[in-house]
Amino acid sequence: MTDARHVVLDDTAMVAAGRGNVLASRLIHRAHAEAGWFLYAPACALVEADRIRPGTAEHIAALPRITVLELDLPAALAVAREPAWAAPHTRHAAQPTPDRPAGAVIATTTPGDWKGQGVRVLDLSA
Repeated sequence: MTDARHVVLDDTAMVAAGRGNVLASRLIHRAHAEAGWFLYAPACALVEADRIRPGTAEHIAALPRITVLELDLPAALAVAREPAWAAPHTRHAAQPTPDRPAGAVIATTTPGDWKGQGVRVLDLSA
């Protein structure tokens, strides 16, 4: 068993980080300071965050311990079934993979948006 923690930032978490949200900042700091913490930014959520708050994409992409997840074919197929792109790409990124057998937690400032979607959530709204 591994102690690694995998966290996917949704668009609201990225916007919050850009606005100085303390919890989002602590999460990013922890990923920089501690081994075993991994942060991911799905590209579609990154685009949405930048639409909400211009400059967010460059800010998040410049942080060294955040991995931007591309819209590969499996992600594109997951996104294609939905009317929006950010949430489906984020949900897809949180699903279990060989590298993340337990999946990942979604960091968000709107935890209610994820209710009933079968994902674990880290609430950054406090």
